[in-house]
Parts: sequence; C-alpha cells; structure tokens
Amino acid sequence: MTPTSSTPRAGATPALPHVLGPIRPRPRWLELRLLGLVALALVVGSLSLGATVNGSFRLYDAQGLATYLVALLGAHLAQVLAGRRTDQVLLPAVAMLGGISLLLMQRLPQDLVTQTVFGTTLGLAQVQLVWLLLGLAVATTLGIVVRSDSWLRRYKYTWAAAGVGLLLLTFVFGTEINGQRLTLEIGPLGGQPTELLKVILVVFLAGYLSENRALLVEQDTWLGPIRLPPLPYLAPMVAMWAIALGIVVIQRDLGAALLFFGVFLAMLYVATGRASLVIIGLVLFLLGSALMATVFDHIRTRVDIWLDPFADPLGAGYQVVQALHAFARGGLLGVGLGAGLPEVAGRPPIPEVHTDFPLAALGEELGILGVVAILGLYLVVVERGLRIGAAAADDFRSLLAVGLALVIGIQAFIIAAGNLKVLPLTGVTLPFISYGGSSILANSLVVGLLLALSDKGVEPPPVPRVGSRWRRLGRRAAT
Repeated sequence: MTPTSSTPRAGATPALPHVLGPIRPRPRWLELRLLGLVALALVVGSLSLGATVNGSFRLYDAQGLATYLVALLGAHLAQVLAGRRTDQVLLPAVAMLGGISLLLMQRLPQDLVTQTVFGTTLGLAQVQLVWLLLGLAVATTLGIVVRSDSWLRRYKYTWAAAGVGLLLLTFVFGTEINGQRLTLEIGPLGGQPTELLKVILVVFLAGYLSENRALLVEQDTWLGPIRLPPLPYLAPMVAMWAIALGIVVIQRDLGAALLFFGVFLAMLYVATGRASLVIIGLVLFLLGSALMATVFDHIRTRVDIWLDPFADPLGAGYQVVQALHAFARGGLLGVGLGAGLPEVAGRPPIPEVHTDFPLAALGEELGILGVVAILGLYLVVVERGLRIGAAAADDFRSLLAVGLALVIGIQAFIIAAGNLKVLPLTGVTLPFISYGGSSILANSLVVGLLLALSDKGVEPPPVPRVGSRWRRLGRRAAT
C-alpha cells in the first residue's frame, strides 16, 4: 500500500484510541520543577536589575513579575487538571524566553511603546506583559482542547488559499512602515500577517509532502546527471521560490522570505531525504536574490550594509554598528542587567532595540554566555519538536511537528545572525523576546499545536484513503 499522510510510520509510537470519559488530573512534576527554576532565575534577574537601576536590593517591578509567574502557575495547573500526557519541557523553555523578554522591556525606556486601553496608558513593559499573558493562554488552551488534527489535514488547501489571500491583502492594503509593507490594520486591530502565514505554510507543506512522499522519494526524472522527482511535483518548490522572492520585492521583507524558504527546504529534506533538492532550492534562491539585489535599490542597500556597515556608521549602517559595539561592550560575562545601553541624547543608541535588536541589548548586559544560553533555549524548543515528530503516529503529524519546531528555530537563527552580522539584517522578530503582539501570538500558536501533538493519548490518525484521485494522477504523471 502506498504510504499516505495517515499511514502509520514504522517505529512510531501508536496513538491510543480516544475515549471520552471523566477528566482525571495528572501530576506534571518535571514541568513544575523546571518552572520553579524559571521563577528563581527571573527573581534573581529582577533583583539584579533593581539593584543596578534603583540602587536597592529589591525586585525592579514586583507587580509585573508576580503577574507573569502566577500566570505560569495557572497554565501548569490547567495542564494538570486536564490530565493530558503532553510534553513537560516546552512550557518551561518558552516561559524562560518570555520572562527574559519581560525583564528586557522593563529595562528599556517605557515610552518606546505606549497604548491607551480604557483610558489607561500602558508603557512598553505593560503592553508586552499583556501580550505574553495572551500568548500563554493561547498555547495552554490549544494544548488542552485540540485532540484531533483532522481540521488541519482535511482543509490544508483551504488554509493555503487563506494564506495567499492574506498575503495579497497585505500587498494591497498593508501599512508601510520604515519602507516595508508588513502591517495589516483592520479597524482597531493590526499586526503582521506573515507571522500567521508561517504557520499556514507549515500546515500546507505537511499535508502536501506527506501525501506525495512516496512519489517524491521513489520516482525519478533525470536532468543530465541530476536525479529529480517527477517534474509535476517540482511545481510547489518553484511556486515557493517565486512567493519568497515576491515577498522580498513587494513587501521588502527579506526576513520573511528567508524564513519561508528555509522552512520549505528543511521540510522537503525531512520528507524525502534528498539533499539534491535542497541544493537546487538554495541555488535558485541565491541566484534570484542576487538578481533582485541588482534590480532593486532597497535590497542592494541591505546587502551593502551587511558587507560594510562602517562605510556609513552614522547613516544606513548606524544600527548594525551600534549592535556590534553592544556585543563588544558585553564581552564574555556582560556588564549586568541594567548597566548597559548607555543613552545618546536621552535615547538608546539602537533605535529599534525592542523589536529588531533585543539580542544585542541582552548580549551587552548578559555577555556572550547569556546569548549562548538564550540560543540554547531555542535549541530546546526545536529538540522537543523533533522528538514529538519522531514519535508521531503518521507522516502528517511527524512533518507538522518538525515544521512547527523549525519555524521557531530558523526564525531565531535569522534574527540572531542579523544582529551578529552573519546575515543581512532582516525584519523578523526574535520569538517570544522581541516586542510585538502578532509575533508572540503566532509563536504561541506554534507551541500550543506542539503540545497537542505531543499527547500520548490523542485521537488516532484517520483511516487511509486508498486510490485517491490525486494519487492516481500522480502515478500517471510519473509514467
């Protein structure tokens, strides 16, 4: 029988039948112990921040920190009462990243972001705390209530169409900020649709690749010495290449293009094991990017800044130069929370420190060791996602878990590399640390789905459909 998206995978842990019955609370001791370590680390960080900024040994913002820790305890208790056997490491890892973000936003000038809600004006740290609490609620709710993935696998093409429509809406009606059309505003609500689009992309690719995995692996088309899958099945790769470059051209968003195409190539390799497809995709992307850099000024400017930011240290290269100086001042151990970020004319030296350069600020105050620890937390999230994918009951769930984990990992790598001048600076956020509601909510959606997929008692995959019309057409095209 030809493997399909619902065919159980060899060596996978079989999903247990879903039986409706009374909810039985299940203790989660590992998660509780790890959350205790998170709470201890954040309390120590807040005391250090308070001692540096206020000169007294007390919590810098006791109310904000207490609210966040109580919310973490509530999320843990909700998981305990739900009784689901989900991963116990994901929540503490994400909680630590969110806590670091909260301490950083408390440290920065509060007027960087202000919002008025019901007559009350909230500063940067308060707004970020609200988004973190909402993100925690989203992840916890999804981890508890989602027991079947049929709503994802059955409507994957609908999700893909919705994602393309969302992208087109941003192209036409998006708000341009700093030369980039990334934000879509509908009434009082606004956000970056590319954050949601990355989740939709993973769902679609998981469905497509799992359905056509056998043809992509077993059937061959030879182009000279290069072995390729059947040509009709290369169409999605060409389409993704065109969409990625379209994002670069129209939205001027190199970060989203790198993220989407990086996730696509990684999932393609996981599904097929063919390194040749990844190499071809990388070559196409690099050639297309080089072409765009010669045609469009804003792309060429990004590349020029990356190659030599000191050519214009007070103009185009200002942010990158200041970020490099921040890392240099931090050294190995950092200058301490609250002791970095000297102000220039009353403002932080890095203009977009709360969105584009949070890692530079943390690198100055926590040092290279702190940066390595933060990147290690992202590796923990990715490792848990890969572990969930390896234990999944079928190809769709496996690819979905792997893709969701890679979304966070690749996005963190892109923005970290941009801060460190390893890659050109891009417009993506550092997951769970950068300021931004749409970013936090989208990444919380990812974590919530990973929690749901990790449940050992989730509903089994649907019965495979043999001889579907698309599979017959695929075999016909292969011959």
